[in-house]
Amino acid sequence: MIRRASLCLLILVPILSYAAERVFDFTRTPAGAAPEGWTNMLAGAGKLGAWEVRMEDAPSAFLSNSPQAPKINKIAVLAQVSVSSEDERFPLMIWTGERYGDFTFTSRFKITAGSLEQIAGFVFRFQDPRNFYVVRASALGNNLRFYKFVDGVRSAPIGPLLPFEKGRWYEISVRASGNQLDILLDGAKVIPTLTDNSFVSGRLGFMTKSDSEAVFADARVTYRPLESLAAALVRQTLEDQPRLSGIRLFGVGADKSGLKCLAAKNPIDVGEPGGETQRKVFAENQVYFSQTSKAAVVTAPLHDRNGEVIGVMEFRLKPFPGQTESTTVARIIPSLRKLEASIGGADDLFN
Repeated sequence: MIRRASLCLLILVPILSYAAERVFDFTRTPAGAAPEGWTNMLAGAGKLGAWEVRMEDAPSAFLSNSPQAPKINKIAVLAQVSVSSEDERFPLMIWTGERYGDFTFTSRFKITAGSLEQIAGFVFRFQDPRNFYVVRASALGNNLRFYKFVDGVRSAPIGPLLPFEKGRWYEISVRASGNQLDILLDGAKVIPTLTDNSFVSGRLGFMTKSDSEAVFADARVTYRPLESLAAALVRQTLEDQPRLSGIRLFGVGADKSGLKCLAAKNPIDVGEPGGETQRKVFAENQVYFSQTSKAAVVTAPLHDRNGEVIGVMEFRLKPFPGQTESTTVARIIPSLRKLEASIGGADDLFN
């Protein structure tokens, strides 16, 4: 039996711009281990690098701007500590959680050792170990260079002579927007805007060269997700609500042909037309509740900043102790608020 829920969920919250941020937090990884979500790879010749999380002394600016903060803090860093003498050896550590198109990637780094080379680098729009962009600093060469690998062939380097010291912290930022690439060192633009069409999206990561050792910390990326907003909202809700056995987001396309499933936990549901319950929720701006032996279902309207209904969300929850209509609907409120806070309008769901 399906019935109208007794709790109204018309929620109006400030609209946030549709940008996401990920902070790469190495503090959750035990010292000596490699962080989850990262893959050890190699470009060029030689053996794989050895990447591990370590506790490292760092200036207090990493953690606090307070004058009372200690001068030295211990922070978790990602270190490449394997030494090998091959000249064209590029140990890589690649984040495999997401791909990025337009983004700003920022991280601090410190070159710690190396006889043949003292290089720390940042990989972006990574396709595979033979195709990617990189910007790297050299303490022996005293230069900052951008280049790319295409089918394993390294391009001519671009970048200025700049002094880098072993054992000192620096910050690199890479901004990518379409085919425009900007590189900043400690907040200052050090290479004129680059234009390159080789790679439009890809993964992020870190790099060293030959026998270089280096550590990386305080890494973060802000980005516009490559997936549609509808798909991103479904994925984020599943991460926030592990008890959900299913979720579907319905919206009205540009053709105005009716409600269609735009994103779902089960990909086979995408593209399916909305049913009677979804149409009622959309038309009546009311929450509906139903329950079977396997799941409780809450179907709720999705609103824009003006309170207009722009879609429908269907949540399926696994049974839990004390489950009633009111407790089930109440569990959905935080997720619905987060969804509506990410939407600027109906068209956003398709972008």
